[in-house]
Amino acid sequence: MSTENLSQSPERPTRKPRVAVVFGGRSSEHGISVVTAGAVLSAIDRTKYDVLPIGITQDGRWALTADEPERMAIVDRKQPNVEQLAESAEGGVVLPVDPASREVVYTEPGSVPKALGEVDVVFPLLHGPYGEDGTLQGLLELSGVPYVGSGVLASAVGQDKDYMKRVFTSFGLKVGPYTVIRPREWQQDQSAARKKIVDFAGEHGWPLFVKPARAGSSFGITKVDDLSGLDEAIEEAQRHDPKIIVEALLRGREIECGVLEFEDGPRASVPAEIPPVQSHAFYDFEAKYIDAADGIVPAPLTEEQTAEIRRLAVEAFDAASCEGLVRADFFLTEDGEFVINEINTMPGFTPISMYPRMWRETGVGYAELVDRLIQAALRRSTGLR
Repeated sequence: MSTENLSQSPERPTRKPRVAVVFGGRSSEHGISVVTAGAVLSAIDRTKYDVLPIGITQDGRWALTADEPERMAIVDRKQPNVEQLAESAEGGVVLPVDPASREVVYTEPGSVPKALGEVDVVFPLLHGPYGEDGTLQGLLELSGVPYVGSGVLASAVGQDKDYMKRVFTSFGLKVGPYTVIRPREWQQDQSAARKKIVDFAGEHGWPLFVKPARAGSSFGITKVDDLSGLDEAIEEAQRHDPKIIVEALLRGREIECGVLEFEDGPRASVPAEIPPVQSHAFYDFEAKYIDAADGIVPAPLTEEQTAEIRRLAVEAFDAASCEGLVRADFFLTEDGEFVINEINTMPGFTPISMYPRMWRETGVGYAELVDRLIQAALRRSTGLR
């Protein structure tokens, strides 16, 4: 073959990386996941990436959805849902199960399957079970498709407050007093399970916080001031998760810190403080997303305290083997000690959420934050790493 012929051969055009933004899901945090997706879809640089929005309905169907971020907002205190955005009431999106292919297929009953093209990276914006807890991450590992955020283990640990605290304790991070009621305990002997909580209150005092062990966005959490409200609180928590965790009240300030994966490793943002919300018993879902309670960014801490919480946030990130991003939530107790409450491996990512606000104050704007997360995912392979 001549050099002349080679020079005349047309070059294959270089395509942009294709990002599948996956949102919605089967958990009680479905609506806020849709809101998050709207913000991310608005921020992705379309000159740099092609985008494929995929919504998961509340019954688990993977739907092809409209790329219309303006329809993904809370309106009149009502959350959006994937069903409203789906292009079809029956069609479904199928991810590849062969690591050699990243071709996504769309099917409708009675129609020939339609190829939607290859996906280079998935941006999973699901919160809670069936998305943030390692289940979706496992599917993507089997498919060989890179994705934003933590892997299977870190996602599972970050979702289960019981095992999360066990991991933190094993790495020397201080956690507050807690006890756990597992489904079998409650099913076999409710009186014994209730006594376990009452004995815990006898040791650590009232009030207590009764929570689903594997839920987020403050769903299902009740502040219980005495024994009379305990059964109702347990019932509310179990609406979201049969496994519940009961935590003692820690008196102090609520401080949060964001962690983001850079090329040279994870770094922490400036911290934020969540002040007491006068109209709410605690920082619950309504305060976070409906009434938009204001956090203080940066938190009014000393230089030494700021440096310490940033160090601890990165330690928590590493302890759970996290990747991509994490929001670490702490209490600064009255005696000046930081106690870690939990991490979120896919924290709230709406425009008013604390994670983007902390990074904006640190010098990383929303669009850059989204881009850094996608680039970090593209640098990683799936599988053992």
